[in-house]
Amino acid sequence: MKRLIASLCLIAGTLLGGAAHAAGAQVHLDTWPEARGRDLASLQNGARTFVNYCMGCHSASLMRWNRLNAIGLDDRQIRDFLIFGEQKVGDPMTIAMRPADAKAWFGKMPPDMSVIARARTSFDFKGTDYLYTLLRGYYRDATSPTGWNNVAYPNIGMPHILWERQGPREATIERIVHDAGGKGMVREVAVYDAAGRATVTRTAVPGHAAEGASYSFKPADPALARQYDSDVADLVAFLTFMTDPSATTRVRIGVWVLLFLAFFTVVAWWLNREYWKDVK
Repeated sequence: MKRLIASLCLIAGTLLGGAAHAAGAQVHLDTWPEARGRDLASLQNGARTFVNYCMGCHSASLMRWNRLNAIGLDDRQIRDFLIFGEQKVGDPMTIAMRPADAKAWFGKMPPDMSVIARARTSFDFKGTDYLYTLLRGYYRDATSPTGWNNVAYPNIGMPHILWERQGPREATIERIVHDAGGKGMVREVAVYDAAGRATVTRTAVPGHAAEGASYSFKPADPALARQYDSDVADLVAFLTFMTDPSATTRVRIGVWVLLFLAFFTVVAWWLNREYWKDVK
């Protein structure tokens, strides 16, 4: 019940807040490779990334450390390699930062990540696709207060904490918008170099065109960028696992239940036939 209530509150807050920037409605969201969610090595790598890079600010208070047993980690591995501090394996995955300090430093408490994959799901897109695009969609923007921007969440307040693992790259953001003068549509192309300096060109679009946005990236090190994309896919897999850690168990039990019902149906049909075969 606690997880359900928190899920509903976080869903309401994030979706209402996300309506302002219409994250998934304006850009194409990349498809998260769902096979990562069934691979224990990917889930373990995602857990390591989450603990080392995300838990400085974000907690997962609805998740206990020992639930990571479900992804193939024993208590010793969790205690020795994932827990930093005095927490016990049976404790929730919380952080030391106090809400008052977070509000003073960031303006508000960074969101809890326990059910973020579900909270970011809407009628238009999957939460996993949104997170996969968001975490891979950062680019340098010298005009932003943090020095970063994001294709999935324009003017995002969270900086790119994994930038060293992704490496520098050039970003091209193309938007088709209404001309401010009301004279039709305009194609606006902004090219951001690795330092965040933008070169913007605007051209008129003949005829009628729908509003929209597209983007592309040119990494300085393609191999490093591919490894980063793989790590992000693993991180999203772990965030999805935290949203519903018992999902795999339910599926496994459900298969056995369906097999039992199928077998029982055959037995019941046979008994019914035997019972009524002499009744005229």
